[in-house]
Amino acid sequence: MNSRYKLKIEGKDPKRFIKNLIKEKIYIYSMETKDNSIIIIVDDIGYNLINKKKTTYKITIVEEYGAIKYKHLLKKYYIFIICLFIGVIVLKILSNMIFDIKIEHSKSEIRDIIRNDLEEYGIRKYRFKVSYDKKEEIKRKILRKEIDRIEWLEIESVGTKYIVKVEERIKNNVKKNTKTQNIIAKKSAMILNISATHGEVRKKKYDYVEKGEVLISGIITRDEKPMTKVRAEGEVFGEVWYTVKIELPKHYVSEIPTGKSTHRIELNLFNKSIFLFPPKYKNYKLERISLLSNRIIPISLNYANIKETNITDKKYNIDNVEKEAIKIGINKLKQKLGKDDTIIDKKVLKKVEKKSKIEIDIFYKVKEDITESESIEDIDIEKIKEGEENDSN
Repeated sequence: MNSRYKLKIEGKDPKRFIKNLIKEKIYIYSMETKDNSIIIIVDDIGYNLINKKKTTYKITIVEEYGAIKYKHLLKKYYIFIICLFIGVIVLKILSNMIFDIKIEHSKSEIRDIIRNDLEEYGIRKYRFKVSYDKKEEIKRKILRKEIDRIEWLEIESVGTKYIVKVEERIKNNVKKNTKTQNIIAKKSAMILNISATHGEVRKKKYDYVEKGEVLISGIITRDEKPMTKVRAEGEVFGEVWYTVKIELPKHYVSEIPTGKSTHRIELNLFNKSIFLFPPKYKNYKLERISLLSNRIIPISLNYANIKETNITDKKYNIDNVEKEAIKIGINKLKQKLGKDDTIIDKKVLKKVEKKSKIEIDIFYKVKEDITESESIEDIDIEKIKEGEENDSN
């Protein structure tokens, strides 16, 4: 589209000025008459001829169309466009770099071995990502090198992070422990399940036991007389009781990361964030790396790590607090209980409302592994037998 101009002609009798333009064969694409002015649209040639005319009329550009409009916009915002272009390039570069390597394994020794191997083969922080084929080659090299330690390895690229999943090779040459022992109660509880593979069962289901009581004995008896010692083995689950005290503020606000994140180039203008492609997250936190900044004008171009968050804003009272308190209590218990432990019942014992908080006492019944071992290596069966024989004589 050729460049065109919408001009506003103001002055005494602007119609006469338009007639002169027509006489000079200046093409007018449209004309709109107002009270004291006339709006016309002309092309480049017409605009240049009008500019050369000496006149007392006031001529104002109202709007531009076509190439000239984009030319002026480019001239006006060229600094921003250059910064944006540089930012896109930087974003492209940074999005292909590694900013974090997370190795998922419980043992620090294994994590250190994998981290050192990755660095040896070219995968480390603040380096460019490797290609898929190169990544698979590195994985094979590590598995060959650590054949005695590593069973399985996977390297997953997530954004600007590598997540490395690893399984340790388990060696089946562990000698079986043959030391004699009792199975005792780790905690006071009511027995729910008891099973023994070795030893003599001393308790039954629904018995109440105190901490330290023998559940499966390693001393085998006959007619209530000790005969021999073995290594008692088995598993006992009991109902254990806990009272958890919870304190909740009447007004609770929290911002929790969801684990989702993305990266954008951000123009920060007068403390206002402007993104080329706005993030889709409703709530989020920003971590910025400055690319360009100006000390005089509060403007900067940043590489932004955008982390999605969930905002919780709750108000509690004595009537609606129970559900949340029970949930928090369960989470507290789970932090200290094992994976096989199960909460089988719960009850709110007391609720007290204070000035800024509510205190709740909750009673929980938990199905829990109460199995614990107790060595009986020092017990001499022969001496016990001799003592019983002497008593009988």
